[in-house]
Amino acid sequence: MRLVALAPDAQGHIRAALQIEPQPGWITYWREPGESGIPPQVTVKPMTGVTLEKASYPTPKQITVGKIREIGYDTPVTLPLEFRADGKPPTTLDLTAFVGLCKDICIPFQADFSLSLPADAQPTPRELALLDAAKSLLPQPPSSDFSLQSHSVSADAKNLSLRLTLPDSGGDAPAIYVTGPSGYVFFQQSNGKREGATYSADIEISKLPKNYEIKGKSWGVLVVDGDRAMETSLAFE
Repeated sequence: MRLVALAPDAQGHIRAALQIEPQPGWITYWREPGESGIPPQVTVKPMTGVTLEKASYPTPKQITVGKIREIGYDTPVTLPLEFRADGKPPTTLDLTAFVGLCKDICIPFQADFSLSLPADAQPTPRELALLDAAKSLLPQPPSSDFSLQSHSVSADAKNLSLRLTLPDSGGDAPAIYVTGPSGYVFFQQSNGKREGATYSADIEISKLPKNYEIKGKSWGVLVVDGDRAMETSLAFE
């Protein structure tokens, strides 16, 4: 693994990225790894005056290992990170990164980083290019030609019905990943149907925690159609 970080801006924001490079034949994981696996974890050491505000994830794919369906990456991946520094410069970014790397077995891998970020440090063209490239691979927000039209939960709370606008009016069914409570991701589709640019499908959500109340919650959904990906939220009133 490799950590790249720029000096804090005037508001204390720090642009950074964590590079994870599995060897050929190995995989690493998305923020919700599927039926198995270890999601990446970035932990800033306490009392450093720095907090992690956001970790973002490039578009993953479904990877089947035997009978286990996982969600992640089988090529090198860079995770954009956003930190905030509250103290006076110079800033030191001290953190631990923990990931899972899997082939025939899963191996947890941990690395400790300590980067000094002087206030007057200038980013190199290579650092800027790396951060910009990582950002370009993130799913996009909804747009006029790629969005969520509607969503509803069945009366027995076992299925989530989605109606989407897709950028491509033909081709295979899109991949859909619905993230619910922490540790839960749903991607088993049924009744998928394309009608022009509209796609509808049911996602099985029956394996929720016991006595889970979905009303008032907000979930996430990632839709991958061809070479485009869109991510948005699902609010349950």
